[in-house]
Amino acid sequence: MTAADLDERTIVIHDAEGFAGMRRAGRLAAEVLDMLVPHVVPGVTTLALDQLAHDFILERGAVPATIFYRGYSHSLCTSVNHVICHGIPSAKALRDGDIVNIDVTVVLDGWHGDTSRMYFVGEPSLKARRLVDITFECLWRGIKAARPGGHLGDIGEAIQTHAEKHRCSVVRDFCGHGLGRRFHMPPNVVHAGRAGTGPELVPGMFFTIEPMLNLGRPDSKILEDGWTAVTRDRSLSAQFEHSVGITEEGVEVFTLSPAGLDRPPYPS
Repeated sequence: MTAADLDERTIVIHDAEGFAGMRRAGRLAAEVLDMLVPHVVPGVTTLALDQLAHDFILERGAVPATIFYRGYSHSLCTSVNHVICHGIPSAKALRDGDIVNIDVTVVLDGWHGDTSRMYFVGEPSLKARRLVDITFECLWRGIKAARPGGHLGDIGEAIQTHAEKHRCSVVRDFCGHGLGRRFHMPPNVVHAGRAGTGPELVPGMFFTIEPMLNLGRPDSKILEDGWTAVTRDRSLSAQFEHSVGITEEGVEVFTLSPAGLDRPPYPS
């Protein structure tokens, strides 16, 4: 039975075929972000990066999941500086000192690979670097908390505790999500919470972990385009995302960078 046949509240449990499909899709999504590394430089437009990703995905027999998704018309989300998530590629050039999150989801053989990572444009400020480092650490604390027999709340507590220890705030208005043959499905993966709460984690569950941290308050607002989410106080925001699957022994990360480019600064 496919996810489309199930109740919207049902958490799908996948088998070995699902793991194999997610490995292929996840690897391709990570390869897209690897390919973009040398192109994220001062003067480039996010629209140009979007076109590079679009062509790369199609050339490999996949499609971008976001094109025509609820009216969206691009292959990437590009969120710069105080944009939390869902930034729309545009003709505005990136500037030295910017930080940008690039989020991509591919559909390969029916499976969704969803991942995002941060990029430095030139030389960002020390506070921007610190935010990016802490956000990356929070992602991995959340991943390490995901294990069979645990609960979704374990992930949220691990992320929230580390973020607040370093005086960063965790955005509550957006969360991770289940995925597989569908782009978005249960469970919701909240990045703040209390250990031992929420659904139990069992082998075969697939979902994203994608914490968004702000240097200021956690509050967000959506711009008039209906997509772009920004910090209300215009403080910097950062995000990293991996797609993962719960195994018998722990957790498998489907979207690791094949080139080892999981966090900036990247080699020039």
